[in-house]
Amino acid sequence: MEKEGRDREEGLRDFILSQIAARGPVTFMQFMDWCLYHPRYGYYQSGGTKVGKGGDYYTSPCVHPVFGHLIAKQLLQMAEVLGGDSFDVVEVGAGRGFLCKDILHWMKGKAPDFYQRIRYHLVETAPFLLSEQRVRLAREDEEGKVFWLDPKTLRGRRDWVVGCILSNELFDAFPVHRVILDHGELKEFYVSQQNGQLKEELGVLSDPKIASYFESMGIFLQEQQRAEVNLKALEWMEDMGRLLKRGFVLTIDYGYQAEELYASYRHEGTLLCYYRHRASDDPYVRLGRQDMTAHVNFTRLIQKGEDAGLRFTGFVPQFRFLIGLGLLQEMESLEKEEPGIGGLRLRLALKHLIEPETGMGEVFKVLIQHKGVENPTLDGLRELQDVTV
Repeated sequence: MEKEGRDREEGLRDFILSQIAARGPVTFMQFMDWCLYHPRYGYYQSGGTKVGKGGDYYTSPCVHPVFGHLIAKQLLQMAEVLGGDSFDVVEVGAGRGFLCKDILHWMKGKAPDFYQRIRYHLVETAPFLLSEQRVRLAREDEEGKVFWLDPKTLRGRRDWVVGCILSNELFDAFPVHRVILDHGELKEFYVSQQNGQLKEELGVLSDPKIASYFESMGIFLQEQQRAEVNLKALEWMEDMGRLLKRGFVLTIDYGYQAEELYASYRHEGTLLCYYRHRASDDPYVRLGRQDMTAHVNFTRLIQKGEDAGLRFTGFVPQFRFLIGLGLLQEMESLEKEEPGIGGLRLRLALKHLIEPETGMGEVFKVLIQHKGVENPTLDGLRELQDVTV
C-alpha cells in the first residue's frame, strides 16, 4: 500500500509538472483540485481508508451513530413543518454512507411512518466511496429507500426537492484560491516549478470574483495576510437554491463567519493538510496522499443563499445544535445501557462531538436555510436555556 501511494504521488507530480511546462504557472486552486480530484491520482479518487481511526481524519458520523440519529430527529421535524406525502433527503458528498445508514436506522425504529415517506438520495463522485455505499446500504436499497444521483445531472435540475438538502463537511473539501495582500494590492498564489521542484509565486487575480468576494463583505486584509477564497462553494449554493422547491438546506462544516475567519490574527489563512491524523501546512508534499482543506466562510454562504432564494433560518455551533436535539438525554440513556468502562468510553466519544476546545463542538457550525415556508422553528436552533435536560 505504501509503494502504491508513493507511485501515485510521483504520477501526480509528473502530471502537474507537465501541465506547468505546457501552460505556465497554474492557480493554487487548480493545483489543489488536481491533488484532491484528479481522476487517477487525486486523494478522493483513490482507494484506501480516508476517514476514521485507520484514515487521515475523523468526521462526526464516525464518532458514534447518535450523530445521525439526532440529524434524523431534525429531519422529522422539518417534515412535520412541510407536510405532504413524501420527503426527499439529498445528501451531497455522502462519503462512506455512515450518516445515511444511521439516519434511516433511527427512522425505521423510532418513526416508521416517516420512514415510509422518505426518499434518500446520495451524491458522491469518488468511485471507491460509491462502491462502499452500495455495500453498506444494500438493505435500504432493497427496501427502495436509497437512490444514487450523478452530480452533473443533479446540478441541472430545478425546483425538484421537497425536503432537505444535507451536507456534512462538503464545502471544506472544495479547492480554494489563495490570496495575499502584497504592498496594498490583492494578489493570487500560483504554482510554478524550478528545476523540477514545485514553488509558489504571486500573480494577478485569475478571476474578478475574487476581489468582489471581499468587497461584498466589507473585509480588508492586513498587509501580507494570506486568505482563502472558495468560489466553488458559492456555485454549489446557487445550485441548491435552484434545486430546492420547498424545504431546507442543512449545512454542517467547520469554519466561521467572515469577520472572524479573516481576522488579522489568522495571518497565514486556514489551509491545512491531514495525513494519518497529523496536521501540516505544507500542501506540496505527499501529493494525492494527504487531505487538503480550508475553513468555510459562512457569511458568504448565507449571502449567496439569499441571492438564490434561500432564507436564513439559523446558524449555531455544532454543540448547541446537538444539545438542542437531545444529545444529553441520548448520552444518559446510552450510559445506562452500557455501564462501567464501556459507558465511560462512550461518554468520551460523544463529548468529542460537543467539546468546544479540543473536539468538534465549536469549530463545526450548522447553517440552516429554508425556502417556501414561513418562519420555521427547529429544535436544533433552540437557545440552550430552552433545552430541558
